[in-house]
Amino acid sequence: MNDLDRPAGPASARLIGRDEDLEFIRSHFNGSAIHGAALLLSGEAGIGKTALLDAVAAEARREGTRVLRASGVQFEADISYAGLNQLLVPLFDSFDRLDPSHRDALRVAVGIGSGPPPNRLLTSTAALLLLRQIAADTPLLVVIDDLPWLDRATTSVLGFVARRLIGSRISFLAASRVTSDGFFEASGLTEHRLQPLDDRSSSELLAHTHPGMSRAVRRRIAAEAHGNPLALVELPAALDSEQRTAQVAVPSVLPLSERLQQLFVSRVADLPAPSREVLLIAALEGTGDLTVLEAAAAGRPVIDMLESAERDRLVAISGPSRRLSFRHPLIGSAVVATATAADRRRAHQALAAALTDQPERRAWHLGEAALGPDETVADLLEQAARLRLRRGDALGAVAALTRAAGLSPVPADESRRLAEAAYIGTDAGGELADASRLLAGARRADPTAQESLHAAAASALLLINKDGDINTAHRLLVGAIEAGGHRYDASDDALIEALFTLITLCWYSGDPQKWPPLFRALERLTPQAPDLLWVCAQTFADPARTGHRALGVLDALLADIGQDPTRVIRISTCAVYTERLTASRKASLHMVDQGRAGTAPVSRHLAALVHLSLDYYNAGRWDEAVQLAGEGRVLCEEYDYPFFACKLQFVQALVAAARGDTETSTALSEEIVSWAVPRGAHGARVLAWHAGGLAALGSGDFEAAYRHAAALSPPGTLAPFLPQAMAGALDLVEAAVRTGRAAEAAAHAAAMRESVMAELSLRLHMLVLACQALTTPGDDAFALFDQALSLAEPGDWPFDVARVRLFYGERLRRRRVTREARKQLVQALTAFEKLGATPWVTRATAELRASGHGAAALAQPGKGPLTAQEREIATLAATGLTNKQIAERLFLSHRTIGTHLYQIYPKLGINSRAALRDALAALDLEGVG
Repeated sequence: MNDLDRPAGPASARLIGRDEDLEFIRSHFNGSAIHGAALLLSGEAGIGKTALLDAVAAEARREGTRVLRASGVQFEADISYAGLNQLLVPLFDSFDRLDPSHRDALRVAVGIGSGPPPNRLLTSTAALLLLRQIAADTPLLVVIDDLPWLDRATTSVLGFVARRLIGSRISFLAASRVTSDGFFEASGLTEHRLQPLDDRSSSELLAHTHPGMSRAVRRRIAAEAHGNPLALVELPAALDSEQRTAQVAVPSVLPLSERLQQLFVSRVADLPAPSREVLLIAALEGTGDLTVLEAAAAGRPVIDMLESAERDRLVAISGPSRRLSFRHPLIGSAVVATATAADRRRAHQALAAALTDQPERRAWHLGEAALGPDETVADLLEQAARLRLRRGDALGAVAALTRAAGLSPVPADESRRLAEAAYIGTDAGGELADASRLLAGARRADPTAQESLHAAAASALLLINKDGDINTAHRLLVGAIEAGGHRYDASDDALIEALFTLITLCWYSGDPQKWPPLFRALERLTPQAPDLLWVCAQTFADPARTGHRALGVLDALLADIGQDPTRVIRISTCAVYTERLTASRKASLHMVDQGRAGTAPVSRHLAALVHLSLDYYNAGRWDEAVQLAGEGRVLCEEYDYPFFACKLQFVQALVAAARGDTETSTALSEEIVSWAVPRGAHGARVLAWHAGGLAALGSGDFEAAYRHAAALSPPGTLAPFLPQAMAGALDLVEAAVRTGRAAEAAAHAAAMRESVMAELSLRLHMLVLACQALTTPGDDAFALFDQALSLAEPGDWPFDVARVRLFYGERLRRRRVTREARKQLVQALTAFEKLGATPWVTRATAELRASGHGAAALAQPGKGPLTAQEREIATLAATGLTNKQIAERLFLSHRTIGTHLYQIYPKLGINSRAALRDALAALDLEGVG
């Protein structure tokens, strides 16, 4: 617990100046008929958050509620589940109440069991189930202090739990600084910000804690403390008795934050030299591991040396975990501030000597201890950066390379290292502004040198993420590749990275003329191009013509995909147009879990979300696809990665189009176009045409559908080096058939047969056969439809299969094969209803009616059970959340929430939001019955 956040002094019956805050907290937890709630207290350091937590916890205990507490500790932030361990210590004996899988996952997570690291979702679910079971016996209050200092894994679990308390007897109360950049995702939770105390309360607190202080000095302290309780209590404590009683003048003070830091410096400076020495080592070491501190202290009795600091409540020492933690972050800062440069250097050297078995940390401390340029240390830091990057720590790699650059004696090495740091920052790190500064630094370090490949690749990525255009980025990167001194050595990492970046630029361009430089470079690589680079070029450039060549190598890569973030994403990229994303789904899900926990590079997290949302779209898991895409769009906005956003908008636009939400689909398509057109990103622009064509088909505007599909790919040819042409081929053939363009439809079906589409995947083979059937007159089409449908197993590609069944049923009905027509149409209708594809439900229903199928036997559009996402939206809406609040929680647009609600009302037989709660309750009763 952070005692420095609570005003010191004699205990009082109430918190001065916090009556309204306490009442708000009480009403939040007890003022709703719906049990289970979460609340986040926020405020500046010293505002009294811990004191409020204490008061609420004490009151809860008096009322019979069981209280579980945990507090973030700055240097336990790197220890996975350290906070969860702290929270659940009182419940260890209750773990056996869980089923074995959840029990074992929780035991491993909190360090009391052995086994492989548990899945984050499994651990989160186990924690929630345990708390719910305990709360079934006794109401629970979970209290979390210093939330931003908790480890990533714990914050992920707590965020999961806090959003799933409705209907339980669990209350969740956490405290966080307003300015803290912690790992806890607070969006969607109610937040109560503590304000400074008013003048009256400030005076009362001063009088209570320092009763003998002069009124004049009290007014002076109150004026400068600005209502901060910690400052009100601690600033007088820094004065001597004569100053407090106005016998001598009170010294002038610095602004609040600096004044408080100075206060801590004074407290640290009073410690004995041995204590300050160990505290300095601890502050620079960062984890509080006593074993490391003892080694760095050369075997001296560290615990004894810290006795005075512990007695003064500057640090806390945990015997069982052998950890030291500072009771306030400013104490660590104060320790460093009181040390001389020589003191800090000696501490870093001692830590480097103690960390011989940890090369990354050792290199970092050697770098901090270096007095000037040192190539040996710079090389160690560069090696450490490689290790961090392979582990997925892109930002750590950037930091190590930046420090290495600063220690480089030769300007060319400094420039090279800064350029590589900039490239990593743009490609994986998610820190584009910093990358831009690093790139500028690389050019300043060696202005006469030719720009490196890393610098050129970084510049290209920055261009397409900002306001630059694809043509300029492509020209810059190709020029650097062709003028480089790499001699096309396939072992040159910078060259291979540049070529991967070039593939990205070429795809976004959608221009066949952009690809030849890449293929020339691949041919010149010696001894040969790396497998993954070659496969990517074959499957991502023009897969309709070359993708089949790489399938064997790609399948081998997918079988050994591993967990390296860059490798996972690049192999998954090769799987997009060859339709093998299912094979990389597990690795992508792991990447998303890591990204949510903050342990994966943001761009890799985003790419995994893109791949999963595309995969789920084809698999008919549309609610999940939309939610993942929404999550990715939030990240794009936060990290300024617009070039990822268009792919995520595309998935959302497709689902909206298929479900009949034309307004949303059109708006999303317009966003894609507005980004793509000014940058010459034709490869991205065609995504909007694809979504627009599908929306038009659903609404029956076949002429508009034809225009969209023909813009994507001209009738009679699959547009070269535009892979999306394969995905839009069925739309073009259908639109052409329905607008009387039989010749164009036949020509396009022939182009599909002549391509290698059918060799890439069973789904694409099905579409090729379906298009051939659509353009084959009379009964001869039946065998083609049967062959197409035989390629799909039950549950495969539900939307595409349903479309083929609809086409087949229409042809059968027109040929008067009525019984078989009804069979195909009923199956199509069932699939469309399950997907929520409303326009297609209408079309299938109309065909069934035309076949003479009784209206009573038809499912009614808008009726049927709620989907999982509809149920979640309805539940949240029933609690009183607005559409915007629901959208933020589910990573959707507020328009999409509105559309879902309008579809939910008729399913529940209601016509207003106010009736949701009763309708859901009735639905639950039906389920029980």
